[in-house]
Amino acid sequence: MTTPLGVLVMAYGTPHNLEEVLPYYTHIRHGRAPSDEQLADLIRRYEAIGGVSPLTEITQAQVRGLEQLLRTDGGRDVSLYQGMKHIAPFIEDAVKQMYQDGIREAVGIVLAPHYSHMSVGAYEKTALETAKKLGGPTFRFVHHWHMEPTFLDVLSARVSEALQLCANPKDAVVVFSAHSLPERILQTDDPYVRQLHESGEEVARRLQLKHYQFAWQSAGQTGEPWLGPDILDVLRNLKEQGVKEVVSCSQGFVADHLEVLYDIDIEAQQVAKELGIHLVRTRQMNDDPEFLQALRNAVRKCEQQGDVE
Repeated sequence: MTTPLGVLVMAYGTPHNLEEVLPYYTHIRHGRAPSDEQLADLIRRYEAIGGVSPLTEITQAQVRGLEQLLRTDGGRDVSLYQGMKHIAPFIEDAVKQMYQDGIREAVGIVLAPHYSHMSVGAYEKTALETAKKLGGPTFRFVHHWHMEPTFLDVLSARVSEALQLCANPKDAVVVFSAHSLPERILQTDDPYVRQLHESGEEVARRLQLKHYQFAWQSAGQTGEPWLGPDILDVLRNLKEQGVKEVVSCSQGFVADHLEVLYDIDIEAQQVAKELGIHLVRTRQMNDDPEFLQALRNAVRKCEQQGDVE
């Protein structure tokens, strides 16, 4: 009897309540506690979106939906595991559970479409190092899935839907964004920036967009330069160009969470209103069945074609 294929679904994670914000933020900062001012600012942001992010529930729904698809598609039987980067259940704990359950082969996928060694690469490194310490399982990784056709179908549909909420869709500017990273990634052959452009350009081609550009958002406050331009600066520049309507497509994110619900829905919307710009945001993927089908496709392709690590 063939043992099930382990599927490790990895995500960033979020505090389950305001009491968890301090240990969560400290973990992100590699064990360095934030200042009182930094902590208060983050808590204020969570309070502004209702006190807690819906990301935990959405991630769980995504995993359940993906598991259902994989178990009914006629392929190899699977056992799914969920591992978070910054909060329990941690990636390390999920890999240990896989090992204890007798999983010998696994596919790892991160709930982020575009690859950077600082983001997706860090998740994969954690899973791989844990598995090597334990003596298993072996891993194949879906390093990126930003060009998975079904994902692009959903992304294009979301942009088209948002454009229809504009008074003059043909004149609206679509801004594709992803989470900013430190500029030092540009000193290596990191594919992150290129991949952001690849998926955005493909959506623009499919929809025959005449007006679109790229931006970054949610940069960290670490004292070093981060990728730009920031989406808030892009909005200001578009105002100077006479643009009246903008569609924000945070294509680097696949769920409603702080970087969308606060950074776009509150912060960017406030700037847009001050500028007199009508800002529309595309709906996030969350547990949309078609989006989950894209993840299923990526997992099965990796199972057959991915390199064992």
